[in-house]
Formats: sequence, structure tokens, C-alpha cells
Amino acid sequence: MITRKATVNDIGSLTDLRIAYINEDNGTLPPEAEKTIRKQLPDYFRRRLGKELIAYIAEENGEAVSSCFLLITEKPAGPRFPDGLTGTVLNVYTKPEFRRHGLAGTLMKMLLSDAKSLGLDYVELKATKDAVKLYKSLGFEEAFSKYTDMKFEL
Repeated sequence: MITRKATVNDIGSLTDLRIAYINEDNGTLPPEAEKTIRKQLPDYFRRRLGKELIAYIAEENGEAVSSCFLLITEKPAGPRFPDGLTGTVLNVYTKPEFRRHGLAGTLMKMLLSDAKSLGLDYVELKATKDAVKLYKSLGFEEAFSKYTDMKFEL
């Protein structure tokens, strides 16, 4: 098993793993929605990979079987992020037949090491119930806030 940072040569694999993650997390995409997402992702990865997006993959015999993404955001400095740099973990996914072998944990350790060396103030994520134990073992803590998450759909 090889674990490493993804490069532009991995865009096809990153796209496939992203679609697999979405389908498992949200239910199978309608064909037209999957087509739209598959069209957008390669360009996004070409523009962002290695800049504000760092992707990590695990490969078995040349096949990408696990991934996680670190999205780096620069914000105006504040009490919670005095250096103005934060990270969001996205797309932690392992193909079902490769689960429970420590791949997600290994990739997450790589991600957290890079986050520290890049000077990020914190890294956050939204955990599924199945993944809480993994993230806690890596040092993540549940975040409680006086604020309520909200969004406006456009």
C-alpha cells in the first residue's frame, strides 16, 4: 500500500473517489447530477490542487482506494484564528473492501502534519457517527459554539 499526496496526474482517481464518497454519503446521484459534477471536478482540481487544496491518496497496485482533502482558507485574523489560516477536512473516503485497515487514519495523520507545518490555526471537519472514534483518536474534539450553523441556498 502506498500513501502520498495527490498530484494533477491523479485527477481522474480523485474525481472517482469524490463521486463514490458523495454517492455513499448522500445516496446515489441522479445521472444528470453526476454528469455535471464529473464535468466540474477535473477543472477544479487542476486549478486548486497543491494550492489551497491538498489531497492525499492511498493506492493498492496502482489503484486509488482511499482519499482525504485539506481545504485551506485564509481569513481575516481573529481570536480563534490569529494567523488567519484554517483548514477544513473533506472527502475522507475509503472503498468498502479496503476499510478497517488504517488507511483513513494514515492519510489523516499526513494531513494533520502538513496542516501544522503550514501554520494553520486549526483543522475542522464534520464527522459521521462511524468516524467519530477515528477522529477522536487523532486528537479532534467535539466543537461546541454559541453560534448556530446557518446557510442561505442560492
